[in-house]
Amino acid sequence: MTPQIADRSADGSRPVNCVFGTFDTPVGRLKLVARDSALVAILWVPDRPGRVDPGPMDWDGEHPVLLETARQLRQYFAGQRRCFDLPLSFGGTPFQRKVWQALLTIPFGQTLSYRAVARRIGHEDAVRAVGAANGRNPISIVAPCHRVVGSAGELTGFAGGIEAKRWLLRLEGAPEGIGCAAQASMPRKPPLWCAHRRA
Repeated sequence: MTPQIADRSADGSRPVNCVFGTFDTPVGRLKLVARDSALVAILWVPDRPGRVDPGPMDWDGEHPVLLETARQLRQYFAGQRRCFDLPLSFGGTPFQRKVWQALLTIPFGQTLSYRAVARRIGHEDAVRAVGAANGRNPISIVAPCHRVVGSAGELTGFAGGIEAKRWLLRLEGAPEGIGCAAQASMPRKPPLWCAHRRA
């Protein structure tokens, strides 16, 4: 099920469009999406069609949540930040939200298997459903779905691509033997907040 991001203001009184900006990183361009005072998505450019549905979006290069998200991502990619302090708002089903909240508990530089995530949310037999929810995580990197690996430690599907997943885990110093032993091939280039519109 494609996660739907709520289309009303925090008090439910009026429809509100999301706003977005783009951010160039060493693992590719990201689309940062906010509504009101919360971050609702970090999407890959391009992202898989239908993976996350943020609804109508307007470009806003000055939105405070987007600027703060870009600042913290810049620190993360520079090796100066291990956790994020951002207001988040998840859509999706109750089960998906359980999975995404569990992602937030995986420490920097560590990994969990899909089964371990399923066990953590009290649904040990729902490994496939956990994998599907992980694949539709709307807030990539901040809700670190890249820290979820296969049962034998292998790198599995990732919206940003396996090379990006490997690069992020190496950035965090994740232990060898989880698919990261080979030198990551993603280029190192400085993160760049794009103050002009680029989808």
